Amino acid sequence: MDPMTAEDQVRREAFDAHVADEGKVEPRDWMPAAYRKTLVRQISQHAHSEIIGMQPEGNWVTRAPSLRRKVILMAKVQDEAGHGLYLYSAAETLGVTRDEMEQQLLDGTAKYSSIFNYPTLTWADVGAIGWLVDGAAIINQVPICRCSYGPYARAMVRICKEESFHQRQGFELMMALSRGTEKQKAMAQDALDRWWWPAVMMFGPSDADSVHSQQNMAWKIKRFSNDDLRQKFIDMTVKQAASLGLTIPDPDLAFNQETGHWDIGPIDWDEFWAVVKGHGPCNRQRMQHRQAAHDNGAWVREAAMAFAAKERARAAREAA
Repeated sequence: MDPMTAEDQVRREAFDAHVADEGKVEPRDWMPAAYRKTLVRQISQHAHSEIIGMQPEGNWVTRAPSLRRKVILMAKVQDEAGHGLYLYSAAETLGVTRDEMEQQLLDGTAKYSSIFNYPTLTWADVGAIGWLVDGAAIINQVPICRCSYGPYARAMVRICKEESFHQRQGFELMMALSRGTEKQKAMAQDALDRWWWPAVMMFGPSDADSVHSQQNMAWKIKRFSNDDLRQKFIDMTVKQAASLGLTIPDPDLAFNQETGHWDIGPIDWDEFWAVVKGHGPCNRQRMQHRQAAHDNGAWVREAAMAFAAKERARAAREAA
């Protein structure tokens, strides 16, 4: 790495002071290359997760048990598409193009949340995703509304409002099932059994294992540690499961009187890393579907480019 010039050192000190004072960084502001790189990686990964995350629930749009449930699910899937759009737009302000981000996803150099590589086997899974996955997302993403990078923080304000609705929708669906027939309640419990640990893993490994975590917190890209966010999710969800009459699938779950928090059993990090590295139940299926959508949409992109070229040519003729 090239050493910083004296001018860059002055800029870096001013940048750090601005961020430490809760100032917002905007696209035209000077920023360290590492700060920009971190944001591109995080925002694009977040955007990819929203887009890939449409697949598990989209799988149930045609099989929803009622018109009401179908409309709710369609609205939610459309929201996820909108979240991806906001986030791709935020990342573009950092100098990366939408095409570059899309290609990174397709060639595997960019990741998305491991949670979306699990199958949705029953209708109850739609409720479990809303309750658990979107519930975890809210806890993880609300602090990003105070991220030091302005475009990302502003995008997250609207996204978190919509994710809050998604979480309530999922909980309401799980409530309907858990208060229904014995078969329906068993379906809800089965969904909780399968989605609990992947949801707990959504927050990632302990920050002690990350070389970038402390810097990201100093830059206020990240506000809380993975373990702190995970604990908040666990404490919240254990109470919600009890109100549903469902059982958390963890025999080691116990309330710690000293800490005032719920303790859980060991997390299977081998499973987590296997899914991250592409060996989850649905990794291949998700990417094949995304590649097919990209290929099938080529004519739309080509038509848009041709129209834009035509408009530029017309404007040039009129200007002449």
